[in-house]
Formats: sequence, structure tokens, C-alpha cells
Amino acid sequence: MAASPADTASAAPRAPRDRTHYLYIAVIAAVALGIAVGLIWPDAAVELKPLGTGFVNLIKMMISPIIFCTIVLGIGSVRKAAKVGAVGGIALGYFLVMSLVALAIGLVVGNVLHPGDGLHLTDALRRSGHAQVESDALPPVDFVLSIIPNTFVSAFTQGEVLQTLLVALLAGFALQAMGPAGQPVLRGIEHLQRLVFRILSMVMWAAPAGAFGAIAAVVGSAGVDALKSLAVLMLGFYVTCFLFVFLVLGALLRIFAGLNVFSLFKYLAREFLLILSTSSSESALPRLIAKMEHLGVSRPVVGITVPTGYSFNLDGTMIYMTMASLYIADALGTPMSVGEQIPLLLFLLLASKGAAGVSGAGLATLAGGLQSHKPALVDGVGLIVGIDRFMSEARALTNFAGNAVATVLVGTWTKEIDKERVRAVLAGQVPFDETTLLDEGRSVTDETPSAPKEGLVKA
Repeated sequence: MAASPADTASAAPRAPRDRTHYLYIAVIAAVALGIAVGLIWPDAAVELKPLGTGFVNLIKMMISPIIFCTIVLGIGSVRKAAKVGAVGGIALGYFLVMSLVALAIGLVVGNVLHPGDGLHLTDALRRSGHAQVESDALPPVDFVLSIIPNTFVSAFTQGEVLQTLLVALLAGFALQAMGPAGQPVLRGIEHLQRLVFRILSMVMWAAPAGAFGAIAAVVGSAGVDALKSLAVLMLGFYVTCFLFVFLVLGALLRIFAGLNVFSLFKYLAREFLLILSTSSSESALPRLIAKMEHLGVSRPVVGITVPTGYSFNLDGTMIYMTMASLYIADALGTPMSVGEQIPLLLFLLLASKGAAGVSGAGLATLAGGLQSHKPALVDGVGLIVGIDRFMSEARALTNFAGNAVATVLVGTWTKEIDKERVRAVLAGQVPFDETTLLDEGRSVTDETPSAPKEGLVKA
């Protein structure tokens, strides 16, 4: 007897369920539990900090090999080196302009709110501020020299993003110059990339524990009372970041790429959740690289724009340093005139580039910049130490959003983006593979992901 259509349908293999859906539900639950523990048992909650630190360190462990593989594969697969130079030039120009825009927005909001008026500085806060000056930020010349690693492999062992970027660029151009002889090496690096992303997908299952420890420690150490006197600054900073992301970045994305910023951020929702729970935009860097390639942006653009943006395109940090500087000046009873504000902020713009990759760079760079340019304000850095961890949430989210939008825009301006693929991915027709974090069908010679063939798109 012939099988009925229903029997045939039931016998067909079912697509495997995306188990990572439950992982991110667990992250949300872990964040809520961490907040509760931090409020109820603050002393015990502070001791949970190593959970969050350990998880972020696991992610950071994967950043250098992922950046290396992505850039080498991207550059090695293009025919003309000039294309890579054009991508880098456009990206750096965009980063500089957006940093200035972010500084200007923070300047305007800070001068309107004046959140530091009426605060009093204690000796304890003064000492806390000076403690932050011990920053690893480097002068411009030393910063440039620090990009060159001591050895070819030390860039990977020391975890320096810009050093890894330099080594990967050199390796990519060398393989490009080798022509067909370099193809076996490219295939080997492609297999290494698959291994690294598979390890990353395994590490992500520790996210709930990391989120729980990080949030519990923050709430337990700061508490609610410490936030009350600084609520205006925090609220103003969060609102400013929100307006910058959805009005400024959203307008740029709509005008130049024809995309809705909400659709892009919905596609990156899990990465935003990961950053919110760890307060570290670096925790989402590897996934941003994978998702931008899956979206349809070419490998050279992703490989250059994303890692460079994580060091030079810090929109949230720019807004933070502007508002925090004005807040401190007002709190100390020495408000700055516009003529004093602009040179200080331009100095902080350069200082932030010199502190690229430094852990806690926002607060450390602010303290170091004030010490160099206006030492009298360093005392007031202690006023924001208590809430810096909470403000780092908005900094990290804004920095991440800025780099995601920048990657799409640079891809659009260099014509290195598959627009049909972008529309299909954002519409949910081509799901991202959470298991491998890669498009398994791509070859090392593919510069952009091909658009899905009709009939093969998953519903």
C-alpha cells in the first residue's frame, strides 16, 4: 500500500531545534537572579565577581585567533590590495568623524543638564580619584610603537587586538602575493577558523554563570544608595546614548544603506544581551564578526572594520568622557567655559585612542587625561567611581552598536555588501547557525556570502 502524504511528511527528517534559544533565556534568568542576590546578600555577591571575570576571559581568549583568521581569509581572497587600503581609509575616516559627533553631543547634553551642581567631595573620594590615574594609556608615539609585537606570535599570547591586526594584515597580503601557491595555506586557516568558532560556541554555554556573577558583584558592591545622588548623570548618559544610537546612527543607516536600525539590532539581539550581562563589548566581538559575514558584508570589510572599530570607534566612551568631565568640573565648583571644554575634549579624543584595549579604559583614560590636561579635576574622578560599572553598560552597548552600523556602512560605501542577502537575513529567511557560527558552504575564495538559492531558504 502506498504511503499517504501525512506518513511521508512525518517520516521526513526534522530540522534540529536551536538549543541556544534556551541558553539566552537562561542568561536573562541569571541576570535577574544576580540582581536579587546583590540586593539581598551584598557581601556574598561581591565574592561572585570571579565568575563574570572568568567568562569574559574565556571570550577574550578567542578574540586574537578569530581576528587573525578572519582578516587573513578576507585579504588573501581578494585580487587587488588597493581594495583593502580603500576599506581601511574609509573606516578610519568614518571613525574620526563619529568620535567628534559623539563628543559634541555629550558636550551639549552636559551643558544643558549640569548634573554635578551641589555635590560635595570627601577626602575618601579624592583619594579614589587619584588612584585611577595609574592608567596604562600611552603617549601617541609609544602607542604607535606598541602596535608592533615583540615576536610574530606574541600578538596572540599577549591578547593585543591591534598587534593581532598588524600580523594578520601582513600575513594576508603575503598570501595574496603568493597567488595560487597560497591557496593550501588559506584552506588550512579556514579549517582553523571553523575550529575556533566551534570552541567559541562551546564557551558560550558558560554565559549564564558569567552573567550571574558579574551582575551580582556589581549590585552588591554599589548598592542602591550609592546610585541615588548620581541618578541624574546616569539617566542623562543613558538617554544621550539612546538618542545617539537610534537617531544619529539610525539615520545614517537608513540614508546610506536603506536599512532599518531596529531590524539590524533585532538580528544582533543576543549579542546585546551578552554585553548587557557582562558589561564588556569584547564579549560579543567574535560573534559580531561571524554575524556581519553571515549578513552579507564581505570578509575584507568585516575583518578590517570590526577589529579596528573596537579600538578607534568608541562612540559610547566619547559621550561618557564628555559628560563625566563636565560633571566633575561642576561638582568641584569650577565649571569650565566652552573655550576650556573643547581643548580638553579633543585631548581626551586622542588619549582614548592611546588607551585602546586597556581594561577599564573609560575611567582610566578619563583620569589620565584630566591629570595631563587639567590636574585640578582629578580629585573629582572619585565621584563617579561608584557608578562607573553601571555606566559601562551603556558605553559597551553604544560602542557595539556603533561598530555594527559602521561595518554595514563601510560595506555599502565600498560596494562590498550583498544587499539581497542582507534583506533575506534580516527578514529571518536565512537563519544564523548558532552551532558553528559560520556558513559551512563558503569557500576561502568567496569574498561575500552568496545570496540563498530559491527553494533552499529556511522558513
